[in-house]
Amino acid sequence: MRYAALRRSALLPAIAVAGIVVFCAGGAAAATVQPHATTYKVTDYGAKADGKTNVAASFDKAIDAANKAGGGTVEVPSGSYLSSGTVHLKSNVTIQLDAGSTITGASSGYDQAESNPYDKYQDYGHSHFHDAMFYGDGLTNIGFTGAGTIDGGGHLITGNPKLGQADKIISLTRCTNLTLSGITLKRGGHFGALINGCDHVVSDHLTISTASDRDGWNIISTTNVTITNITDAANDDALVFKSDWALGKTLPSGHVTVTNAQLSAGCCNALMFGSETCGDFTDYQFSHITITGAGKSGLGLVSMDGAHISNVHYDDVTMSNTQSPIMQKIGTRKRCGGSPGIGSISDIHYSNITGTKAGKFSPTMWGQSGHAISDVTFDNVHLDLPGGSGAVGAGVPSDNGDYNPNSIGTRPAYGFYLHNVSGVTFTNSGFTFDKSDARPAIIANAATGLTLDNVTAQAGKASYDLGLQQVNGYCLTGGTKLRVNNSGSTEKCAS
Repeated sequence: MRYAALRRSALLPAIAVAGIVVFCAGGAAAATVQPHATTYKVTDYGAKADGKTNVAASFDKAIDAANKAGGGTVEVPSGSYLSSGTVHLKSNVTIQLDAGSTITGASSGYDQAESNPYDKYQDYGHSHFHDAMFYGDGLTNIGFTGAGTIDGGGHLITGNPKLGQADKIISLTRCTNLTLSGITLKRGGHFGALINGCDHVVSDHLTISTASDRDGWNIISTTNVTITNITDAANDDALVFKSDWALGKTLPSGHVTVTNAQLSAGCCNALMFGSETCGDFTDYQFSHITITGAGKSGLGLVSMDGAHISNVHYDDVTMSNTQSPIMQKIGTRKRCGGSPGIGSISDIHYSNITGTKAGKFSPTMWGQSGHAISDVTFDNVHLDLPGGSGAVGAGVPSDNGDYNPNSIGTRPAYGFYLHNVSGVTFTNSGFTFDKSDARPAIIANAATGLTLDNVTAQAGKASYDLGLQQVNGYCLTGGTKLRVNNSGSTEKCAS
């Protein structure tokens, strides 16, 4: 989006020259100086690029030397390295993986998962951080750069690791000024990368390949993030934003820009908010996104645990092979400490969205009674749905309380199903199907302020295209000529 790069100076990436890292925010320059910054080759600290000698201790020595000198770069020359143990990151140290370098994980030797009194609020992988190939807490000015690869080697655990096992490649908590650029993360177990409670994150040309494992990159309770040119192919969630209770408190998330992303998720969600949603999210800009598969949502956005999600913009998104192209839901799970209430979703905007070969779950907006999803716009959104369904009862489908698209029963519309929403506008948008369908294109139930401006919908076997069920104030303008079934609804257009 043309304004995204200009709207927040706080998101400007770090500029590193001769060991000086400068961050610009609010027009003022703040410098973190590393007076003795230099390069520390891991091979000078005992690491052997033979693919069979454990290098974890050598990495720790090189990192410690760089940190004690005030900061520097730990260089990993071309070659194959075996890491059978957790590498402990420290402030002011960047790991540079040269082209042709690969660090491969082992099946044992890693730090034991730490205890966490807040285990019950999120799953095991989100609750524990020490059991990783690379770990750090409370660090500043750290990064992974270069053109090399960190590969779990098929040895990292996708479930709950036992003593000595790891379930993630990179694990960072409470970090500031993190760079993840140029490298490739492969076979990460539960996570390629997991960060929680961080601030100021920059990533460019990061590649994540965890399609045989689980998640790509989980960004949790993190602010001021700029991601460009990411390729993320996961099995579970690919690129996901969450806020949980693993650190024992509610933390904010937001001020995030993602530009030029290639995403896919085998079983789950490609670009996702949640399901862990304790703290609020605001100010997210996604543009030039290509999604080539998602076993659940292409663009998923749920508030399950009391979070208020607002000011989210999606622009220029192309999706294919998603089970549900767009999913929004407010849930009542409340799985956080501090007596959370029911959250909200508002001020969400989709523009220039194309979806083809979508799956069986119709795009959905599902609010709660008294907690409507509000102020959502769809501009130039064109979705081609599978169709092929027979007639479905027009009543509200069941909800099992989960966050996935399949948590709600078969939608009575082949296109959008809207339930408990307010202030939703579709402009210059259209919906088609691959096989003729006996359901209408759109049904809105318990809605307020619905506008369709120049909206088209392929007519199937249903007797109407737009079903309005207890809609207080709807308006069809701009040449919208849909067959309407109006049940207890009132038409009202702005004068």
